[in-house]
Amino acid sequence: MTGQHEFGRFGDVAVGLGGDFVALAEIQRPPNNFFDRTLIACLADALEALDAEPACRAIVLASEGKHFCAGADFQSKRAVAEDSSGRHLYDEAVRLFAARTPCVAAVQGAAIGGGLGLALMPDFRVAAPEARFSANFARLGFHHGFGLTVTLPRVVGSQAAMELLYTGRRIDGEAAARLGLCDRLVPRERVREEAHALAAEIAASAPLAVDSIRETLRGDLARAIAEATQREKAEQERLQATQDFREGIRAMAARRPPRFRGE
Repeated sequence: MTGQHEFGRFGDVAVGLGGDFVALAEIQRPPNNFFDRTLIACLADALEALDAEPACRAIVLASEGKHFCAGADFQSKRAVAEDSSGRHLYDEAVRLFAARTPCVAAVQGAAIGGGLGLALMPDFRVAAPEARFSANFARLGFHHGFGLTVTLPRVVGSQAAMELLYTGRRIDGEAAARLGLCDRLVPRERVREEAHALAAEIAASAPLAVDSIRETLRGDLARAIAEATQREKAEQERLQATQDFREGIRAMAARRPPRFRGE
């Protein structure tokens, strides 16, 4: 967090704040930055705290390590979507989309599955050519989640979104830039620098005007995400009970093509 002072720590999310009204929220679960409900809740706590901080007008969301976020780790207990709190992962995700401060994602590596959903929460994405994006749910045998029903078509259009969701295809940063999935494509070593530059440019605008414009353009997003995730959650739970889902997870672990049977 060079040039920034520590604002606070929220579980595995470290937050720094600089003198240019730009905060850095860094997920620190390297190298893959797998998420669970706790991590998303901590990130939502961090964004809500920054919403209440007058010295913050824009946020850079970044991750420590090789990948931005490789989604949920299905080989680990951290993949549990709902814990003893009784709150579901997607309840916390809705809080992210309700955050009021403009946000820029710095995507240095893979944003896979729910990690792609997380990358689509910010207003903008700065990525490297080495970045990888995939809504790989169908290749695992279940339904997409994290609000991708809403966010992916908004960003790339409905046809491109359907193709990415039906096929689970993985695309690199250059293909993502052509689709509009990322807004700026820069060398990997400059991803955070460029994300910060865009955030600083936003922060230099009149904050009341930016808040008003953002509310006009994005005001119903959290509500739409809340509605979409209700179906996403139900379909995920239904399909996770199928043989195809078990085969998808086995195939992923063995690094082989899945053999789905439709049952």
